[in-house]
Amino acid sequence: MDDQPIVGESVRRLLAAEQDIKFCSCTNPAQAISIAEELAPSVILQDLIMPEIDGLVLLRLFRTNPETQQIPIIMMSSKEEATIKAEAFATGANDYLVKLPDPIELVARIRYHSTAYFNLLKRQEAERAIAHKDELERRVEERTAELSTALEHLKNTQAQLIHHEKMSGLGQLVAGIAHEINNPINFIHGNINYISDYTQELFQILKLYQQKYPNPDSEIIETIEDIDLSFICDDLPKVLSSVREGSDRIKNLVLSLRNFSRFDEADCKIVDLHEGIDSTLLILQHKIDEKQITLVKNYGDLHAIECYVGQLNQVFMNLLVNAIDALPLSSHPQCSTVNIPNSNCSSKPPTIQIRTEVVHSNRVRIGISDNGLGMTSDIQKRIFDPFFTTKPVGEGTGLGLSISYQIVVERHGGTLRCASDPGQGTEFCIEIPIAQTSHSPKPPNIISDTTARFEI
Repeated sequence: MDDQPIVGESVRRLLAAEQDIKFCSCTNPAQAISIAEELAPSVILQDLIMPEIDGLVLLRLFRTNPETQQIPIIMMSSKEEATIKAEAFATGANDYLVKLPDPIELVARIRYHSTAYFNLLKRQEAERAIAHKDELERRVEERTAELSTALEHLKNTQAQLIHHEKMSGLGQLVAGIAHEINNPINFIHGNINYISDYTQELFQILKLYQQKYPNPDSEIIETIEDIDLSFICDDLPKVLSSVREGSDRIKNLVLSLRNFSRFDEADCKIVDLHEGIDSTLLILQHKIDEKQITLVKNYGDLHAIECYVGQLNQVFMNLLVNAIDALPLSSHPQCSTVNIPNSNCSSKPPTIQIRTEVVHSNRVRIGISDNGLGMTSDIQKRIFDPFFTTKPVGEGTGLGLSISYQIVVERHGGTLRCASDPGQGTEFCIEIPIAQTSHSPKPPNIISDTTARFEI
């Protein structure tokens, strides 16, 4: 760029022998920017002194234009003052030559700045490629995380649906069985008193006959001896008492099944949690007896709790079954169930302790602890994951604790924590509000699992 055509022609002749250099010239400073944008040169040679637009002004325009701001610019002038050169460099020039320069020096400086410019472009392209690669990797990581979250959500949803259908079917089955058993047991239980009364009346008549006819004939005496009448008179009341006791137990079991299933109570209701715990224990009594487990119930003075009682009973069932399975078979004589307020859990194995209390005046805490095998920290991190189980294949689905967690946390707005040490036993702690807030969104009808230790 030089306003004198003869200068441009002179430079062209200096570069004519260089096959790798393509030269273009311009005499109008007003067109310099547009021509440079069109040609995209690797080096610009620019005059310093021009009549229409000062060379330093044009240099600033080149440096402020996004298309030309990085192109190397060599200022050429007949002036050699150091101050002029310094001002040119300060404005943005990359080099300064006194025109017309020696051809060898001109070619060397053009090639030097051109090479530097191309290297700069390559480095910037590489940086953009790296930045693009990093951006792609970041997007891939984000997408992978989204897919992982979606997969985990899908697994949780699947687990919830499976368990909900399972528990729904189980609830209907239990409620149906309880209803069908209830009718005949009521018939049996209701007639035991009549049978007992009739038997006593027959015994009275028999005694009256023995008093009035103390010497029966030989055939009657032989029959009395054959049937052992005295034993029958002594044992029949005991048999009737055993029948009454058995029918009472069946009636209580039916009532526990109905309380546990709560099939007709899907809505949130005010209930006594202790009834749900006791009903669950009665259903599991055969497993407790089999392992001769000492059961310590330390019940607090709980208020009536507003909750989804059927689902909460499922949580009690899951936690108690896990506690029973974690205990070894006992060699000690079976211990009876006790209810000891403010007592510490017995250290004699195997033992399960259930504690209930009111905390912070608006929440209740239920703790279920055992002195079984305990868990490692690695297992504790995964116990609430769907389908995770430490039980042998076919003995556990890995859904119980996951479902219990959702029931307590999502359904009731509570917490479910677990504390355990290998060989020291495990404690699960449930905390739920005494009253469910009516304005909170109603979560889906699903279930989940969790654990905790009481703070001393």
